[in-house]
Amino acid sequence: MAKFLIPFFFGLFFSMALFSAPMEQSDDEMSEEAPAPAGKEELKKSKAPKPPLEIPADIPHELDVSYLEGDRKEKADLYLPMNLTLGQKAPALILIHGGGFNDGDKRRYREINFGTNAAKRGYLAMSINYKLRKTKGQVTWPQCIYDVKEAVRWLKVNAEKYHIDPERIGALGGSAGGNLAFMLATTGPGDGFEGEGSRTNISTKITCGVDFYGAVDLTTYKSDRARPDTNKPEMAMFNKTKAEAPDLYRRGSPTSYIRTNVVPLLMVHGTGDSTVLPNQSQLLRAKLIEAGLSCPEYTIINQAETDALVSKLSQDRNALILIPNAPHTFDFLVRMSPDKPVIMDITDLIFGWLDQSLKPKTK
Repeated sequence: MAKFLIPFFFGLFFSMALFSAPMEQSDDEMSEEAPAPAGKEELKKSKAPKPPLEIPADIPHELDVSYLEGDRKEKADLYLPMNLTLGQKAPALILIHGGGFNDGDKRRYREINFGTNAAKRGYLAMSINYKLRKTKGQVTWPQCIYDVKEAVRWLKVNAEKYHIDPERIGALGGSAGGNLAFMLATTGPGDGFEGEGSRTNISTKITCGVDFYGAVDLTTYKSDRARPDTNKPEMAMFNKTKAEAPDLYRRGSPTSYIRTNVVPLLMVHGTGDSTVLPNQSQLLRAKLIEAGLSCPEYTIINQAETDALVSKLSQDRNALILIPNAPHTFDFLVRMSPDKPVIMDITDLIFGWLDQSLKPKTK
């Protein structure tokens, strides 16, 4: 795909053809509109689902790997680490897609962008599908959390096979995936999310977490907007409203699990996000500070400021990055809309921070 980036003539085509993938999928935002059962008219109007995007051929990868126990349809894509020296163990990064807990896929453009960049930097990236809510009234929480924890166990069981370091595993997610990445990073055995199965004796502790514009405080999420139907659950995966089950919303919020020993956390949010307002990330930052943990907030407006922040951010255990006017859905290449050019590349910024936790220090 890199060949499209060289000539300016192809630049616009590249951004429309590839970046538009998540933007065309409006359900890849943290929307909680549940798909209704298809009737005859709906079946006539429905379009065939788009095939998953292809991972670039120059990136070593394995597709649709079974990582859950039992006959589960949810699989994982593996982006295998590149440029490793002989005998070196790679860090691993679990990628968790968005889609409002109702939709989404491990092989959309954003996840491919995350995975390919991780592989190029010597990481094994594991992009997972997990339990999604597909029918009205279906309850899928906390199974979605159990699934992401099983991804950690799978990596640890297969660490020798894939030459990865089982003590250096991180998680990165966008939107709903950001919530799950932080639930994975902040919860432990005493919080009740370890699930069932033959591998529950294996620790699901990870080393760090990155959240791109996720709703991390469900007790306040959607409180900023009018709700004509107050009987409709704010979070469909619970099938209960906040008024009916406030404890569910508290338990599903990473803000509820911030403790002094929490692993390093990084948040990235656009101030133009109207789907998940940036105050969600600011609420979690406030919780970190309340726990006595440092969490600086940085605003970057252009590539020069992004590049200048790389060294400083890599020294921060926790941080919040704000990008003025950026919308809800973006990846390492930040655009304001699919037909606009890249305004900044934050790849080095994010991996500079990740490397501090996930790559062994060189002497």
